[in-house]
Amino acid sequence: MNIELQNFILKNTRASEVTSTETIQSLWSGYGEMLRVGINDAEEESVVVKDIQLSTKNNHPRGWNSDIGHQRKLISYQVESYWYKNYASQSKSRIPKCLAVEYSTSHIYILLEDLNTAGFPVRKHSLNWNEFSNCLKWLAEFHVSFLGVEPEGLWNTGTYWHLDTRPQELEVLEDLELKKAAEAIDTTLNNCEYKTLVHGDAKLANFCFSELGEVAGVDFQYVGGGCGMKDVAYFAGSCLSENECERLEEKILDTYFQYFNSGFGEVHSELEQEWRSLYRVAWADFHRFLKGWSPGHWKINSYSERITKEVIESL
Repeated sequence: MNIELQNFILKNTRASEVTSTETIQSLWSGYGEMLRVGINDAEEESVVVKDIQLSTKNNHPRGWNSDIGHQRKLISYQVESYWYKNYASQSKSRIPKCLAVEYSTSHIYILLEDLNTAGFPVRKHSLNWNEFSNCLKWLAEFHVSFLGVEPEGLWNTGTYWHLDTRPQELEVLEDLELKKAAEAIDTTLNNCEYKTLVHGDAKLANFCFSELGEVAGVDFQYVGGGCGMKDVAYFAGSCLSENECERLEEKILDTYFQYFNSGFGEVHSELEQEWRSLYRVAWADFHRFLKGWSPGHWKINSYSERITKEVIESL
């Protein structure tokens, strides 16, 4: 651990010393790492620090190395640090408490509560319905928290796959019908009347669980404005099979809006009507990105193809 990072941790936890470090994971494309750090004589026995290295020498695992990609990543980390400093405390959904953010010429450091010691030590690779439902509750409460909030300092349009930031993937997309419809799909989503802040990367890997199945969310690099259905469709696709996505579609939406209306305090029928109609549009939007980014990806299936075709025909 470099002395700059160590001093940052000690200063902001008032700990006497760092006792241990553990690499949780490397950041995508080599932009740094997440560390769990043990400390002495502080309120916390351990903290998590996101050490973001602002280097141009990065290596995308799928070969998508470009200035566009690099700038998107740099912006994403600036967004995440701004999110933690200015928005995180407003979230009704459980997220790690932000202890400090610091910028240097070559790093961004984000110091966070350790969710493992806060009661969320479990990571899941598959979910039962109760666990899946709890994630929908997390998303609904998150969206309620930021309904109508302008994404100042964040992505104007949330999600890592939205069209404006993915010109290369669109250029190589071989599905010409979908390529032609991409802008109309994007416009339909962005022109919705009811907007919130979306998480933007609400996959299963970004949720931490308690032993009882309660949920906390992490990773806010792509938080920004938009329709909440972007998160719901993307989350479902991240952890359900093709058959489950189709069979459970109505149940997923019913459950999400039950939680949303409960968090909102009353039935928001106009929003629910609009967002329900955009669920498949959001699905088609991610499908557009995926077919350009990784045409052989396991998430590309007949359900996605079919509902995308239906969305295109309806536009």
